[in-house]
Amino acid sequence: MRRRSLALARPLVTSYGAIFERHLLAVTLTDSTGAYGHGECAPLPAYDGVGLERAERALARYADALARCGEPPDAQLLQACRSADPLPVALAAVDLALWDRAGRLSGKPVAALLGERPCRELAVNATLVATDADAAGEEAAQAARAGFGCLKLKVGTDDDAARVAAAREGAGAEMALRLDANGAWSVPAAERALRSLAPLGLELVEEPVHGLDAVRALRERVHVRIAIDETAAEHGALASGAAHAVCLKLSRCGGISGLIAAAALVRASGAQPYVASTLDGPVGVAGALHAAAALCEQGPLPHCGLATLGLFAGITDQLPAVGGRIAVPARPGLGVDPL
Repeated sequence: MRRRSLALARPLVTSYGAIFERHLLAVTLTDSTGAYGHGECAPLPAYDGVGLERAERALARYADALARCGEPPDAQLLQACRSADPLPVALAAVDLALWDRAGRLSGKPVAALLGERPCRELAVNATLVATDADAAGEEAAQAARAGFGCLKLKVGTDDDAARVAAAREGAGAEMALRLDANGAWSVPAAERALRSLAPLGLELVEEPVHGLDAVRALRERVHVRIAIDETAAEHGALASGAAHAVCLKLSRCGGISGLIAAAALVRASGAQPYVASTLDGPVGVAGALHAAAALCEQGPLPHCGLATLGLFAGITDQLPAVGGRIAVPARPGLGVDPL
């Protein structure tokens, strides 16, 4: 287990505060033959309430549990970890490492183990980090020139109306515009905000309010498509059909295996799943890409929020978006180099 720190090139300002850097825990699982796989744990306390030290304790328990297991099938290894500590963000690291190892052993990318005809590339959104209207407009114009088909802008902060209007003007009329409030609004406040912003043309609004009851109440009052993110952790949320779409993340689902299962519940409810990162490192983003590529077999996904490695300073973006799309790694395993 190794700590890694990644600094954002510019702070990402959200309704719950600004994010300046990300602390990750990198893990490697190696069996008696020397076969190995890399995983990554990416807790984000303001998002999931899990701090780095809590995740480290879970991973330490997993190391003890795995040492007692021998080498049973991967599913039993993951269950041993779950029994030791059922912390999703830490389980995600083990799950990623197991899939990476399985891909390396088979000589196939993980997406090819998950499905027969996974997508080779995925449409992704650009994330705007500008905190004032002029800069938001310029960022949006740059994203449009780069070929992105969807923009995501944080709201529930200062001067939302001006920034969203500037982003729409900079991006042009054809660009999908997605907002993310991170649950900042009450139902009445969300209704007022969305009625005001809807004429600008919104693809969807992510987590405008928090909690299933609030989501259901808001959906009855506005015509904007609603997605849940943090609320998806609530019991029964995935199968509730309360929202039009559900944002799925490896850290909350416990890895690739859990995300695939969660997507099935979402689709059965009539809602659309899509996949995003919690500002993960390259291993986490790669795992999410492979999972999303397999999900495409059952139907198209909305733009995924996986073009995030470029937000960091001082690292090479191993998974860059080209023309608004990211190629799914074709190398065996997850197909990226850990930090």
